[in-house]
Amino acid sequence: MGAALDIATGTSPKILYAPLFGSFLPVLIKAIQISDGPVLEMGMGVFSTPVMHWLCLESKRPLVSFENDVDYFNFHSHFYSPMHNIRFVADWDAADIESTHWGVALIDHAPGTRRIEDIKRLADKADFIIVHDTEKGQNHHYHYDQIFPLFKYHYQYRREKPYTSVLSNLKEFQL
Repeated sequence: MGAALDIATGTSPKILYAPLFGSFLPVLIKAIQISDGPVLEMGMGVFSTPVMHWLCLESKRPLVSFENDVDYFNFHSHFYSPMHNIRFVADWDAADIESTHWGVALIDHAPGTRRIEDIKRLADKADFIIVHDTEKGQNHHYHYDQIFPLFKYHYQYRREKPYTSVLSNLKEFQL
């Protein structure tokens, strides 16, 4: 995948950039374009947060971004707006994700081992759940094999690693 590089912005060196970190973008963009309703981001990033912000702003869709790393939270805080609610959570259990039906939910937060818990929470609460890092090696690390059977539809984008999956019990996804 290549080494990640620090972004020269004066922020924490924990903000990492590597071009392949954005391998989920074709799937994310398509899912936002074909869906309706609020959009959820679990784990802010140098690719996901700006793209989701601008797509949702232009389509007048509410976007909620949750982050548990203060550096990533602060780095993206300028995106906060009436249409983009950015929330810091110290504990992912405190993230209120089950009281809303989401058109799209992006799962790309840390720690990676926590992801399956939040995917379970969203199983019937989102039209499309986009899960990053789903190639075989990562699947074992993140235990995605435990949650894939919970979903009627499973699409995997394999054009570039890290792979991305789209899970849904409500709608089929094709790119």
